[in-house]
Formats: sequence, structure tokens, C-alpha cells
Amino acid sequence: MSVFIRLHSADDVVIARAQLMSGASVEDVPVKGLIPPGHKVATRAIQAGQPVRRYNQIIGFASAAIQPGEHVHTHNLNMGPEKGNFERDYAIGQDVKPEAPRKHATFMGIKRSDGRVATRNYIGVLSSVNCSATAARAIADHFSKRNNPAALANFPQVDGVVALTHGTGCGMDTEGLGMQLLERTLAGYATHANFWGVVVVGLGCESNQLKTWLAHSSLREGDTLKVFNIQDTGGTRLTVEKGIALIEEMLPRANQVKREPCSAEHITIGLQCGGSDGYSGISANPALGAAVDLLVQHGGTAILSETPEIYGAEHLLTRRAVKPEVAQKLIDRIHWWENYTEINGGEMNNNPSPGNKAGGLTTILEKSLGAVAKGGTSNLQAVVAAPMAARPPPV
Repeated sequence: MSVFIRLHSADDVVIARAQLMSGASVEDVPVKGLIPPGHKVATRAIQAGQPVRRYNQIIGFASAAIQPGEHVHTHNLNMGPEKGNFERDYAIGQDVKPEAPRKHATFMGIKRSDGRVATRNYIGVLSSVNCSATAARAIADHFSKRNNPAALANFPQVDGVVALTHGTGCGMDTEGLGMQLLERTLAGYATHANFWGVVVVGLGCESNQLKTWLAHSSLREGDTLKVFNIQDTGGTRLTVEKGIALIEEMLPRANQVKREPCSAEHITIGLQCGGSDGYSGISANPALGAAVDLLVQHGGTAILSETPEIYGAEHLLTRRAVKPEVAQKLIDRIHWWENYTEINGGEMNNNPSPGNKAGGLTTILEKSLGAVAKGGTSNLQAVVAAPMAARPPPV
């Protein structure tokens, strides 16, 4: 078995399959020094300032001359010109595939009254602010099988009661981007098909006021959505008791659902970053991409959910955009992210993390090229973003 992996004949580097010691041979080139597993080894001489390729794509520029057999990493590879802002060929739409014949897989789903289909049947407990997170978790814990096995014993069609909390909601600009993001996220949870019903717990004095959130989200209280504040209830203990009582009222109706065969077109998968290393982009991510392509063939949807982990690979996605305006929307998002990073005193290469780098990834360009593999090879149908008026202008 080879001690390295070559991904493309035009690449300047190969990937170590295991730790390589000085003197080991890589394509008849002697290794110089210790190369950790998952890290890159140069197979040809690279002059300072020259681009370095992996996947036959630029992953950065040599910050110093690199000799064949040397370790290629943060000590001799960086983002290069203008911190990675180099020309990319967007080739909009050039790799769009004709639609394949539709397939029709089914799964045992739960049809909601509004026509949506759920894969699970939970009751959710949300917090409007970090101050109510402890109470929200305590309410959900009352129904956990570990703490209270009898709580859901009579409700076999309810998969559980789960708390979704966060660390923000107060000390925020009530009209700012952060608040808008929080409001949209909470509204998305509150209306998620996998929740039969939701209880939202606030403190009462926070920036993210429950009544304002309801109005901005076009939501109203009802049988499946209950909201209340700790300060109105009279403290943490009474709040937990009230939350438990509200959920106990929901359980009998939530338990009335029945599963039935539903089209896979109702399945949407959100693709999120995991513990990335030098192998992720050539193993787990492409395997997930193959599963995504299979889902799309059956009418389902997958979403690449992290703009920072598209940066440097967006030109591979614009090639698959079904319309020029879809590609342009993605390009606009990339420009917005560049601007957002700059005005907050950061840089695009703050990602990857130290753990990613320890595993062999050097730049965000390299990480993104592996990350987008999760999206498979299907056409890019849409780019979803909040209204541009709510954001800083593109650079």
C-alpha cells in the first residue's frame, strides 16, 4: 500500500497516509523531516510566491521556497496575494447537468396539517435569551428518559422533549443584524416540522422581547406555541413548573400523530462542518456528497450552510448554478463575508481552527475545497440569504 495519496496529476503536493520519517520515498522523492499523517508533502520545487495546488486547485501560495520532499504547512504556505483575493474562474453554469429521471423513494414520515412532512415528533423548549436557558433546559430535563422514564411512557408517538438554547438575546442592538439572525433562527425552530409544539421561555427585560419577536416573525400564540417570561411567572422554580404543565397539556395531542409512507422529496439535509482534517475532503465529505446526490435524485434537498467554508471553492459551485442570478447571489454573499470579516478586524484565514491545522489543513482555501464536497455534484438551485438591506453593503 502506498504511503501517500495523490489527488490529481497536476498537484504540487501529496497527502501522507501515515506518519512519514525523513528518508522515506514519495514518488521517488526522499522525504525531508517528519510529516504527520494527513499532512502535505511537496513533490516538486515551488518558488516563493508561487501557487500551491491540491485537488488541482489553488490552496495558497508559498511564503518561502519549498523543496521536493518538504513538509508543506503553515510555516511555508499562506493565503498569498491580498490574503487570498486572487482571480477565480467562476465559469457560471458551465457544469450544469441535465435533469436526470426522477426517482421516488419513500420513508415513514409524519404529515403535518400544513402539508409539511416531519421525520420526528418532538416538543421543543426554546429560550429567548441566555438568562432563560437554564430554566428551558430544566423543563426539558423533566421529560428525559434518563431522569424521568415515566414522563413519556404513555406517549409512544412523541420522540422526546428537547431544549434549544443559546448565549445571546440581551445587550444587543434591537434592530441590528445579530438580533435579526436570532429572531429568524428562533422562528425557524418554532415552526420546524419536527416540532409538534413549542414552549418559549423569556426573562422579561431582555433585548429580544417575546412580543416583538412574535410580531417580527408573524407568529401567534396558540395550541402549539406557548410563550411566557420568568419575571411574570415569579422565579425559576415556578417557571419550570409552568413549562412542565404546558408541555403536559400538549402531549396527548402530540401523541395522536401517525407515520405513513411519504416521498423523499420532503427531506432536507443541512450540511454543517465537523472535525475537519487533511483526510475529510477525500473521505467522509465526498461520501456524504454521494448520499446528497442520491437524495436529490429522489427530489430531496441539501443545504451547504456555512458561507465561511465555501470561501475559496465558490467557483466550483457557480459552475453548477442553474441560473446566472443564482451564481451572482453566491458571489455577493462571498463579498459580503469578506467585508464583514474586515470590518470586525478579522481575516478570512482565521478559519481553519488550530485543530484543523493539526490535522493537516493549512488555509481556508484548502478547507473549503474539501468542505464543498459534502454538497455532491448536483446542480446549485438556489442561494438563500436574508434581505440585503439588513447587511453591510458588498465591497
